[in-house]
Amino acid sequence: MEAQIPYIPINKVRIVTAASLFDGHDAAINIMRRIIQSTGVEVIHLGHDRSVEEVVNTAIQEDANAIAMTSYQGGHNEYFKYMYDLLKEKGAGHIKIFGGGGGVILPTEIAELEAYGITKIYSPDDGRALGLQGMINDLVKRSDYAVGDVITDEVAELENKNPRALARIISSAENFPEIAKPILDKIREKNKDSKTPVLGITGTGGAGKSSLVDEIVRRFLIDFPEKTIGLISVDPSKRKTGGALLGDRIRMNAINNSRVFMRSLATRQSNLALSKYVADAIEVVKAANYDIIILETSGIGQSDTEIMDHSDVSLYVMTPEFGAATQLEKIDMLDFADLVALNKFDKRGALDAIRDVKKQYQRNHNLWDENPDTMPVFGTIASQFNDPGMNTLYKSIMDKIVEKTNSDLKSTFEITREMSEKIFVIPPHRTRYLSEIAENNRKYDETALTQVEVAQKLYGIFKTVESVNGNLPQLDKAGIVESSLKLTDDNKDFVSLLTKEFDRVKMNLDPYNWEIILTWDEKVNKYKNPIYSFKVRDKEIKIATHTESLSHSQIPKVALPKYQAWGDILKWNLQENVPGEFPFASGLYPFKREGEDPSRMFAGEGGPERTNKRFHYVSAGLPAKRLSTAFDSVTLYGNDPHIRPDIYGKIGNAGVSICCLDDAKKLYSGFDLSHPATSVSMTINGPAPMLLGFFMNAAIDQNCEKYIVENGLQDEVEAKIAEIYKKKGVDRPSYQGDLPEGNNGLGLMLLGVTGDQVLPLDVYTDIKIKTLAQVRGTVQADILKEDQAQNTCIFSTEFALRLMGDVQEYFIKENVRNFYSVSISGYHIAEAGANPITQLAFTLANGFTYVEYYLSRGMNINDFGPNLSFFFSNGIDPEYAVIGRVARKIWAKALKNKYGANERAQMLKYHIQTSGRSLHAQEIDFNDIRTTLQALYAIYDNCNSLHTNAYDEAITTPTEESVRRAMAIQLIINKELGLAKNENPIQGSFIIEELTDLVEDAVLQEFDRITERGGVLGAMETMYQRSKIQEESLYYETLKHTGEFPIIGVNTFLSSKGSPTVVPAEVIRATEEEKAYQIEMLNHLHEAGKDQVAEHLNTLQEAAIKNENIFAHLMEATKDCSLGQITAALFEVGGQYRRNM
Repeated sequence: MEAQIPYIPINKVRIVTAASLFDGHDAAINIMRRIIQSTGVEVIHLGHDRSVEEVVNTAIQEDANAIAMTSYQGGHNEYFKYMYDLLKEKGAGHIKIFGGGGGVILPTEIAELEAYGITKIYSPDDGRALGLQGMINDLVKRSDYAVGDVITDEVAELENKNPRALARIISSAENFPEIAKPILDKIREKNKDSKTPVLGITGTGGAGKSSLVDEIVRRFLIDFPEKTIGLISVDPSKRKTGGALLGDRIRMNAINNSRVFMRSLATRQSNLALSKYVADAIEVVKAANYDIIILETSGIGQSDTEIMDHSDVSLYVMTPEFGAATQLEKIDMLDFADLVALNKFDKRGALDAIRDVKKQYQRNHNLWDENPDTMPVFGTIASQFNDPGMNTLYKSIMDKIVEKTNSDLKSTFEITREMSEKIFVIPPHRTRYLSEIAENNRKYDETALTQVEVAQKLYGIFKTVESVNGNLPQLDKAGIVESSLKLTDDNKDFVSLLTKEFDRVKMNLDPYNWEIILTWDEKVNKYKNPIYSFKVRDKEIKIATHTESLSHSQIPKVALPKYQAWGDILKWNLQENVPGEFPFASGLYPFKREGEDPSRMFAGEGGPERTNKRFHYVSAGLPAKRLSTAFDSVTLYGNDPHIRPDIYGKIGNAGVSICCLDDAKKLYSGFDLSHPATSVSMTINGPAPMLLGFFMNAAIDQNCEKYIVENGLQDEVEAKIAEIYKKKGVDRPSYQGDLPEGNNGLGLMLLGVTGDQVLPLDVYTDIKIKTLAQVRGTVQADILKEDQAQNTCIFSTEFALRLMGDVQEYFIKENVRNFYSVSISGYHIAEAGANPITQLAFTLANGFTYVEYYLSRGMNINDFGPNLSFFFSNGIDPEYAVIGRVARKIWAKALKNKYGANERAQMLKYHIQTSGRSLHAQEIDFNDIRTTLQALYAIYDNCNSLHTNAYDEAITTPTEESVRRAMAIQLIINKELGLAKNENPIQGSFIIEELTDLVEDAVLQEFDRITERGGVLGAMETMYQRSKIQEESLYYETLKHTGEFPIIGVNTFLSSKGSPTVVPAEVIRATEEEKAYQIEMLNHLHEAGKDQVAEHLNTLQEAAIKNENIFAHLMEATKDCSLGQITAALFEVGGQYRRNM
């Protein structure tokens, strides 16, 4: 496809870009907004997870020509229609709506939405036909119309603070100054006596001004519950294209409030920090009687004093990283600013920096008689929730505004006088932890190599002794047994020399390594014996070492090398070894668990009843019940179901809707959650602690039910429940529809109540203790990966990590040994575009970050190590063949030799899911071939559990037929494939050994690169991981697009019809009945729990403020509160996640 020339717009076009509500897929919209911007458009980018109301309010306030959205999480029909309706309702029906969602939005739905009034929904076939630039050209051309050339009743609407009126007059001033002039003259006349103060904020790019402004707005709205605030934010225009990225809104969480108006302006001229229309915009906002105006400039460098012409009070924002103190003399704003914020105060050297800035401020303002410490220079960390430095700065700003303008905005905001202090997740002295691990592992490898050379030399001497001696000498711990030597007059002097040399060389061999050589034959014979016995947690397990083929061949389950030379034997044991022995290259356990294949299939759709039915379907006939739960996007973002269309459309789509304990009980009903053969995985991150609370309480109540039945208490308990609900005056919740085959009703007896309401407290407590020790499973809960790749963070990063630590602390205290508190996930890093080496390196780096964080909280490595698990993607790239073995080796070497962990903590357990990225919407039948090869990689590499994707997941939620085929892939490999009867089939392969070394070295090099950026969290601040993932994604997409990277049925070997995108014959979506029932059930829950909820939520918030273990209180709150209620309460004490560009 030839490169396309960007369309050149005739008018100044402004477009709002975002990803839809509860949708973290921002890679596509990021690419689109870049191309839109480079096509000469002013782009107001909102990022991911944006509600219709937020987008519509933004489009109106920004007077946008169009809105461009991506929607990959379902609910698009309701979302786009609601947006169209809301724009019309607010008098902005002229704003055009564009959308896209890959294969998620079906051709019939595209036709329906466009018929409804949506301007254009782009399909994958549009993308192939037009190309990216062609698509954007079409979008911009359709959006290229004049804005502000006609003003009618806007002036009359100003005093009502109508945002559409404000926006339109500002646009008119920008685009048609001659039309706007008479109106602006009237406005200036009206504003002559205006007392509205203007706070001007400027500073260098990257100083965190947007976050700081958001924190000022948040405090202002709390401080003055009746007052209003207007924001004018200026960003630079591109000289070459005229486009601009107006990106301040993406960092702001407080502005979607009816008391806030915000307008972003592009400078529309280069090398200036302000637009020439700023004065007009300020006058318009003043005329609308806003109580305060904040003007934020684009911040182009050291000379930003232009803002002084427009503001009553000025604030200069900078960071500690300004270089030498003499650089401060060049900053004009330090001569004029009323206040200075030294933001990002957690940076190294911040205390010295603030001292230098205060002294410079003192010199510039000739305040020689005053103490430098009293200068209005404040250390702030705007990114940190409820930062004390931000509190002090805000109060000082308001005091200065009152002092200089006689405004009535007298602040009563309570502040503490302490300086901003970073709440460190990783202590500063530990930031080199990843390089220390790399050094530790390299040292192990170097030592191993040296020891191998010693062993090889010893073997040479030993073989010489054997040759001279005429027989095989015996060996013991001391070396060669002298009594076993046949000495003669001819050989005794030479043999004596050899044995002395042997003893001298052996002094350089570690006794542990000598023991390996001595016991090698014994180890080999153990695997030759018919039965092998070993212990797991003090339980002896006996396993047959061979299987018999149809040809009556004895196939060893573990095959060992036939090495004779001691150097070869030692090298193999130190770097490979048998399954179940350090460094665990070939697996964690001596043999695979019999009767439990590693299958773990993903399910989640509709309400809990429908997914419960699917769980029983996929596990029917399997001795082990390994359930993996996909949640809908409403749940993933910690929200409750609601009738609002942009939420309603997503209920139960692309996952199951779970918002309370009763949902969890129904979801897992009929599965004994405490049975050793039952294991549950939950793919949830932001609100993971709440879902974990629902799950644990469901498991506890199941065991309460068993106790009730065993003790014949059914009638008594039923009577108690009936009395409880009679008092509440609402219907008791129930399982909707018939129980599926295999569901015996376990878990449903106590719907609507918990065990402690119907059983004596001592009985309940005993059941709870035993249950927590029994449950098996995993909750994903990996916040670092979410920030880097998947975007389902909901709380501020520090608070989210604190919650993770609280869960792990609770697990240790309550002896939760069989449940993983986190699944450290590379899968979503790979799905976002990372190559296999980057996936592995980032995932292990995140894992070691959790280790360091938990250690800093005083936890013992041997207590929490076994609760950590991992989750990788398997593609078809060569490195995927060794991803598991390399992960196990790096982890084991570090945990053993650096952290001193025991063997159980050294074991890296991981789940594999075949690559979702390799599922294509063209020739979907070929997807099963790719998935089979990926599953083969995983099984040969001894993964602990495996999910094989269904071939049709590229176009729809999997059907029962496609899930059955996906299961069959694993079953055929495990049950039929002859080579898979062996459990270490890739050991001994030259290419596997070469790949292992190559990937291991590449991962350690990446550790060093992350260390250079301040560790994982430091790298996240500069968005290193995100940028690297996006670069690798673009590289893959480019090669795919050009055909250099061949994909069968996609860019080569096309069918006679050109392999078009496949439209699904059957689409799995939540039904109207399921959605309505989820909302009705939630309303009943809120009514039933109204007396308990406030107390639970207050207790939760107090626990957070007092630094108590939040999860211990969550275990109680999740009995009565809904997910959305808990999320909202924790936002108030932990802060919301702040999006990144």
